[in-house]
This record gives sequence, structure tokens and C-alpha cells, in this order.
Amino acid sequence: MFQQIYYRFLRWPVIFRVFLLALLVIFIFGAAIHYIEPKSFPSIFVGVWWAVITTATVGYGDVYPETVKGRILGMLLVFIGAGVVSAYFASLAATTVRLQNSQVKGKSMFSGKNHIIIIGWNGRSQSVIEQLLQTKFLHPIVLIDDSLEENPYPNRQIHFIKGKPYIDQTLRKANIGESEFVLITSDQNKTETHADMGTILTLLAVKGIHPAAYCVVEILTSENFMNAKRGGADEVIQTNMQSSYIMMNSILSHGMSDTIITMLDHLNDNHLKLIPVKPEWEGLSFQALSKLIQKDGMLLIGYKHGENTKINPPLYYRIKKSDQLLVISK
Repeated sequence: MFQQIYYRFLRWPVIFRVFLLALLVIFIFGAAIHYIEPKSFPSIFVGVWWAVITTATVGYGDVYPETVKGRILGMLLVFIGAGVVSAYFASLAATTVRLQNSQVKGKSMFSGKNHIIIIGWNGRSQSVIEQLLQTKFLHPIVLIDDSLEENPYPNRQIHFIKGKPYIDQTLRKANIGESEFVLITSDQNKTETHADMGTILTLLAVKGIHPAAYCVVEILTSENFMNAKRGGADEVIQTNMQSSYIMMNSILSHGMSDTIITMLDHLNDNHLKLIPVKPEWEGLSFQALSKLIQKDGMLLIGYKHGENTKINPPLYYRIKKSDQLLVISK
């Protein structure tokens, strides 16, 4: 029986074992001094108080042993207790440093909820994180990457996890089951086809563990667009296609690239977003609703119905309850 308890005790973390040992030493010496000198130490609590002060080397001097036996006990407490307490604080400091290094190196598990997971470290993900930080985004952010050696934001509220994102163990360390949003970026160190294959594999792993997670994936080749949709992606960002559209607009209308970036830049207080149709807006024409919401600082440029998006539709189009309005707002 005692052997089983001893082996269980050995399996505890060092800091807990040393702390328990320190408490045990303090209580034993506190009780002993009470029975040796009941006049100077009228209760066990007073004895424990003296033991704590003695092992901490504070020495208030409010209570102290007066007999030879009591002073010998006090000397033993200094030799034994001070060493145990010092070992506890040394273990506490070592544990703190180890936990800090573990977080910096991406080895510690994330235990929060309703967080955003960004997979892959590259220029796009870095820009997204910096914009989220500047906009004082309230949700925790978790970065997963296998190429980084340490957290690129050690002094910011970004939790880093090092590992392959398509492995369950890595995703569970990010507490994927409690996440709210997952952004999967393309691996810049691979060819476009292989990068898309890795993205879709990661998507399948995410959806396999947390099907309800809202997943946005970056796809480079048009051939893998439908594969990403079949894999359960809620949104697919076709980076190459979007870049080519901006280039084409710049050819036809010089300076359009800067205009589009400004329109999409949240840091300049520009918000291109979809908003639901209010009950009082249902049945209004596109022209009438456009004038109405301009009073609230919103510019109506189109609507989305199901999977179809219409930009600059006919002015007589009647707004439906199931529509989503595409607006630019402050």
C-alpha cells in the first residue's frame, strides 16, 4: 500500500512534490515546537507560523524558542527547511522558464475557446495577423506552422504551435474543437499543385475533427477549386485569379490596383462586407434602398443571393428577405 502511494507520488510534477514536502516539514516542526515549548508557542498554528518565518529566513522575532531543545529544533529547521523551501522556489523558477520556452517554441497546448486559427506562416498570414492586432481584434489567435522555430510574436497575444497542420495531434494542441474560424494559407515553399494538395489535406483534417468550424482556404490553381469545396471549405480564396483580375483592371484603368486595395483596407476604416436584409427593407427597390442606407454611411454596391453575387444590379430590382447586401461602410 505504502509502495503504491510512493510510486504515485513520484509521478507527480517536481514542483508539486517539493511543495508538499515543504508543507510537511513546516507542519512537523511547527507541531513539534508547540509540544516542546507550549508557553512560547501556545498553539500549533503559532508553531507553524514560526516555522514558515524561519524557513523563509525572515526572522520577525515575535516568537522564538527559549529552551535548549527548542533551539536545537530551530537549528534543524534552518538546515532542513530552508533547503527544502529553496528547492521549491528553484523548481518554481525552472518550471516558469520551461513553460515560457515551451510557449515560445510552440510546444504548449492552447486551452482557450472561440479562437481563430491561422495555418501557415507567410506574407499573407503575417499581414492578416498584423491587421487583426491593429484593429484590436477580441478573439484569441493561434498560429500553426511547421517551418518556424519560435513564435514570431513572442510579446503579443498570439499562441504559436509548431507542427504539421494535417496531423490530428497538432490540431488538438490548437484546441481545434473549440475554435470559431480557421484560415488555411498556401505553402509558399511548394509548387502550386503540391501546395493545393497540402491545403486540401489540412482542410480534411480540420473538418474531420471540427465539422462546424468556418474554414477559409487559399487555393492557387483553378483545378483544385472544386476539390476544396468538396472538402468542406466554406470559402475558397483563389489567390492567382484574384491577382489576375486586379492586374486586368489596372491595364484597362490605370491606378485601379491602389483603389481596390484602399477599398479593402480595414485599417483605413473601409469595410467591404455583407449585411442581412432588415424586415423594413424587404420589397424595396435597389435604388430606393441605396438612398436609404446612405444616410447611415453605407454605400450599396450589390447583393448576394445564395451562391450568386450581383454587382451594380438593375435599379428596379426588388430586395428579397433571403438576400445579403454588399456594402462599403465606415
